[in-house]
Amino acid sequence: MTEVQTVTGPIDSGELGRTLVHEHVFVLGEEFRLNYQDDWDEDEKVEQAVRELSELESLGIDTIMDPTVLGLGRFIPRIQRIAERTSLNIVVATGLYTFNDLPPQFAYRGPGLMIDTEEPLTELFIRDLTKGIGDTGVRAAFLKCAIDDPGLTAGVERTMRAVGQASVETGAPITVHTHAGSESGLVAQRVLAEEGVDLTRVIIGHAGDTTDVDYLCRLADAGSLLGLDRFGADAFLPFNERIDTLVELVRRGYTASIVISHDASCFLDFVAVESRDRIGPKWNYRHIPEDVIPALLDAGVTEEDIDTILVSNPHRHFAGARR
Repeated sequence: MTEVQTVTGPIDSGELGRTLVHEHVFVLGEEFRLNYQDDWDEDEKVEQAVRELSELESLGIDTIMDPTVLGLGRFIPRIQRIAERTSLNIVVATGLYTFNDLPPQFAYRGPGLMIDTEEPLTELFIRDLTKGIGDTGVRAAFLKCAIDDPGLTAGVERTMRAVGQASVETGAPITVHTHAGSESGLVAQRVLAEEGVDLTRVIIGHAGDTTDVDYLCRLADAGSLLGLDRFGADAFLPFNERIDTLVELVRRGYTASIVISHDASCFLDFVAVESRDRIGPKWNYRHIPEDVIPALLDAGVTEEDIDTILVSNPHRHFAGARR
């Protein structure tokens, strides 16, 4: 078995149980919050998160992977407060979220740049994985990067290669935010493979925002897990089309290549609270246990298939066993 770091300490990968692979607790730019979020109440938001995550656990989910990294407002002390009050496992990431440029803390430092040094991103990611994030003592368990519609910009490529290098150095698995419409998951696979990454340890995030099953099969055939991880986010793809796509993948024999989630959060400052329903009225942590699993069973997906998707595949993602 493999040890997996959670916010409250290490567990065996066999203890992950039913796992949602892409859920945020908070997406909250701290600089914006401190200057402009006039209605923020820290204790109230922590209480809300405890309630929502405890409710998720009561619905049969044991673990969430939280890919909130630099660029998305990661603040581990807040997550520690929440994790201490729920027995749901929260597994956090390191990495950097950008669709274009690097933040100025890194833009001028690195190989061949104004301040010519070794890649500081790789060093930072490895430190988060092996020593802990800041002074919290909480170690990240996986890596996160992004490639969206703008494609492989210089900043995106540099981040992705640093993530790949950190993965090879530490053995940590990777989640990549991708843009299904431009098939950027294939680009991510190419770049990560060039850095020596084992693609069986990579989740192609947001792959489920398309009904192009042939594209998804190409990703899976290269070894990666397919992140069908925006259930409830109907603005990206409606519910019925997400279900039909997953069912077709199972029919084609790709059950061992599927992981699921919502990409939901307790608070997301990208979208005003009153506008959340425009993304999807059921875009919340409860949607998979309450709606998605019953719909899959009705469509002929078996309980064994669901256990493979929710338990076996995330376990293998960390344990590193090849299919």
